[in-house]
Amino acid sequence: MAPKKSERTQLTRVVRQLRRIRSFYAAAMVLWAGSAALTGRQDAGSRQLWVCLLLLAVFAALFVMASVALRRLAVPATAGRPHRRAASSTVPNTGRHAAA
Repeated sequence: MAPKKSERTQLTRVVRQLRRIRSFYAAAMVLWAGSAALTGRQDAGSRQLWVCLLLLAVFAALFVMASVALRRLAVPATAGRPHRRAASSTVPNTGRHAAA
């Protein structure tokens, strides 16, 4: 049974939101990785370094969870688009001949 239009719309919104938040998590991972590298270079073993690494791990876990959720949804690229049906290939037989 095909999903209803409202279910498809809701699924499309969920996928769009998950993709947005996943890109936010990726940016946060880059930010905290850079911060950890800079802090590690300046003061190795400090509390600031451990906090940066902890936040990096948190955003990496969130990124993985969002990616797994997107994979579980497995939405095809055309999920939000309306389906178009092809015209009927059979021509009704009316018993008349074509005009010459």
